[in-house]
Order: sequence, then structure tokens, then C-alpha cells
Amino acid sequence: MTEGNFVDYVKMYVSSGKGGQGSAHLHREKYITKGGPDGGDGGRGGHVIIRGNSNLWTLLHLKFKKHIRAGHGGNGSKSRSTGADGEDFYLDVPLGTVVRDTETNTILFEITKEGEEKIVAEGGKGGLGNWHFKSSTNQTPRYAQPGLPIEEKYITMELKVLADVGLVGFPNAGKSTLLSVITSAKPKIADYEFTTLKPNLGIVEYRDFQTFVMADIPGIIEGAAEGKGLGHYFLRHIERNSILLFLIPADADDIKKQYDILLDELRRYNPEMLDKERLVAISKSDMLDEELKAELNAELDGELPIPYLFISSVAQQGITQLKDKLWGMLNS
Repeated sequence: MTEGNFVDYVKMYVSSGKGGQGSAHLHREKYITKGGPDGGDGGRGGHVIIRGNSNLWTLLHLKFKKHIRAGHGGNGSKSRSTGADGEDFYLDVPLGTVVRDTETNTILFEITKEGEEKIVAEGGKGGLGNWHFKSSTNQTPRYAQPGLPIEEKYITMELKVLADVGLVGFPNAGKSTLLSVITSAKPKIADYEFTTLKPNLGIVEYRDFQTFVMADIPGIIEGAAEGKGLGHYFLRHIERNSILLFLIPADADDIKKQYDILLDELRRYNPEMLDKERLVAISKSDMLDEELKAELNAELDGELPIPYLFISSVAQQGITQLKDKLWGMLNS
């Protein structure tokens, strides 16, 4: 999927259908005098329904749909005939979509399962026909209920990518290269910062035909939680990952300091992210000889509070060990 086709944020106006009006019809038939009331009920207005679809990965198909309106309910008619229900309008969204009320910014619900359906705008109930109101003292009611009005609102839909492992790191740390090596994804790779402008997903194949999903998030810089760089806009995608894989290049000036900065940005964005399992991968380690690697090992053993390992995506070093470690953490 190209970067321009990845849409994870849309706003739109939704309106349900109004309920049909009840009928005030009086029964008329040859040879039947004073047939009495027989007006039917109005039909229900159509709902606007959000439905989960596991075949979708983006909100691109909704990008240009700004006004959604469900069908109105039909009016009741004679012989107690109920009006037709208004046509429901279904909006298919990818799993992991959060729906908010735009005006209040409150979360209405989130879609996480295939086929899950939630009504975002409920259709108006149809009005009762006059036959409901007949009684011994009111044998010929000449009135009926109107249908209930439409429900309308502005909603915002945000997609939070569902992945098992999320890659966290500074720009140009080698996240896209690792994703291209460990999965069949084809992210953009170049020798400059911020080559990744949209999240990329890839499926990692493991032993015995097992798989797990890895997500490459645009690079985070210091101050991302306050809106600097691109990372702040995509930090929400990391919220759904089970494991955070911190990618730090071996030629970094201070590996522990880079890890602390990244962790602090996640904490400032959402403190709950610190509850996730974490692993550090020292990328581009093919630049290190055994002596340098031993020195770095001795230094990191006393500094890093979480497990770490050395990898090189280009030289295919440590990739199998990385898969083993991630699979073990996912299934522990």
C-alpha cells in the first residue's frame, strides 16, 4: 500500500432516517358499516451502522464520504399495514477503529472484531396507527402518532493499527530495513530521515507456519509528545501493540540515552504504554567487530533494564534469534 493510500483519520456527518407516520385510516368496505380504525404503524427509520471488516487496512474508502444518510421509514396505511423500515446504511471499517463524537470528543465505541456492528445513529421509531387508540369510549380515533425524528451527529473515526510487535526508534534507525527483511512488506528505504511517512505492516513467518504481525511506525524524535516531527501523529498506533521493539543503531552516541528519550516520549503520550513488554535491538551491528561488541555488551549489561540483542538487517545477523525472542515473549 502506498503512503498516499493510507488514511487513518476521517470526519463525517451521519444522519439516521426518521420514523414513518402512523395512519389514521378508517376501514371502508362494501356491506361493512362503521368498520372502525385500521390505520397501520409507521416503519422504523434506517440506522447508520459501523461494521468491522478484517479485509480492510485503511479508512481510504471513507475519505471522500462526508455526509451519510440512512433511509426514512415508510408511513402506515390501511388494513393495519405497517410502513416499510428505512434502509440501514453500513459503514465498513478496519479492525482497530475508534469512533468519537466530534463535538464532545468522547469515545462512542471501538471496533475490534470481524463482523462486529455498532449503531452510531439510531433510526427514529415509527408512529402508532389509530387502531392502537380505539377503546370503548373512543371508538373512532381520527389521529395517529408521527414518527420520531432523525438522529444526527458529527463523528470522527481514528484507526489504531492492530499489530503484535511495534517498531519504535528515531528516524533512520533501520526500522523499515528490518521490516523489509523480516517480512514481505516493501516499505520505502532511503539514506535520509523520515522516509517512513505512514505506518507499514508486515507478517513475520515463524517456524511451523506460525505468524505474527509487525508494524513500522514513523520515526519518533525528542518532543514528539508535544507535536514535534511526525511521530506524535502516529503514536496512537503503538497503543495496540503487544510488544514494543526499540531499534537503536550501533553507531549511536549513547544507546542508553536514546532508549530513555524514546521511553519518555511514550510515557508522556500515554503512561499505560510503559506496561507493555519491551525489547531493545541494536541495529547495524555488522559495523562492530567482536572487541567492540564485547565492550558494548559490558556497558549495556549494567545500564539497560530490559533484554537486548544485536542484529544486522543487511547482513542477516541475529534475525533468527530476534524472531525466537519475540515469539517467546508473545506466547509467554
